[in-house]
Amino acid sequence: MRVHDWQPFIYGGICSAVAEFGTFPIDTTKTRLQIQGQVNDVHHRQLRYKGMFHALVRISKEEGLQALYSGIGPAILRQTTYGTAKIGIYYSLKNALTRDPHDETLVKNMICGIFAGVVSSSLANPTDVLKVRMQAHHQYYKQKGMFRCFLDMYNSEGIRGLWRGVGPTAQRAAIVVGVELPVYDMTKKNLILSTLLDDNVYTHFISSFIAGMSGAIASTPIDVIRTRLMNQQRLKAAVISGSKAEVIYTSSIQCAVHTIQTEGFLALYKGFVPTWFRLGPWNIIFFLAYEQLKLIY
Repeated sequence: MRVHDWQPFIYGGICSAVAEFGTFPIDTTKTRLQIQGQVNDVHHRQLRYKGMFHALVRISKEEGLQALYSGIGPAILRQTTYGTAKIGIYYSLKNALTRDPHDETLVKNMICGIFAGVVSSSLANPTDVLKVRMQAHHQYYKQKGMFRCFLDMYNSEGIRGLWRGVGPTAQRAAIVVGVELPVYDMTKKNLILSTLLDDNVYTHFISSFIAGMSGAIASTPIDVIRTRLMNQQRLKAAVISGSKAEVIYTSSIQCAVHTIQTEGFLALYKGFVPTWFRLGPWNIIFFLAYEQLKLIY
């Protein structure tokens, strides 16, 4: 394989890690907002945060600024695997299906994005599970190292615990990647073809902003479900401290139905503001960096 063919993989991993680090505190507030208010979970029944900015301030005051970056280790590890595979598979598959750029269509790009999202997110799922746990329970995990946490999860929950929530994770990735990357590419292409803008940083900025907004609207409901499934635990032992370990949600569909019934439909859009505030800057940082790397080599 030529060096040029590896560029999307290498650049995708680098730019994903940079974008992740720059927006991670917002992701932490999104996770906290999404898991609160669960009537069947005694640990997360209380509504502690009123919104993204309130969560940022309260977490910083009560747990310290470092709590906003709890889980950054597995998050960066996830992006170097998920981001590398996602961008590499998407652009490689797109180039294979569309030899002539003029034949590029939104449908083809969406198919490539969905496939890339499912494969890459499934591979990186263990790092995503640990990231969510560390964001939700900073005090419990902060004394342990990342690999110790992985080992503890495996010992208590087995291999299935590492892939907890892989279904909704893959579904979310299919939606996010199947929307964001095609929307970015098509917006950029149409802006250039319309002669309104050239292929420059302004075009990349506008295209990435629209891609982030589209991704947030499409993915927030399944992101809420994914986060709640990942945050719950199912221990190997059938009985713990004299009583059975309970699992609140048994599937993504059951989680969605239960959430709507107990908290209302809008509960599926809990954390939408931080999701948007994160996906917007995340996509802007990623695509600007990605386009600049393409110019360098």
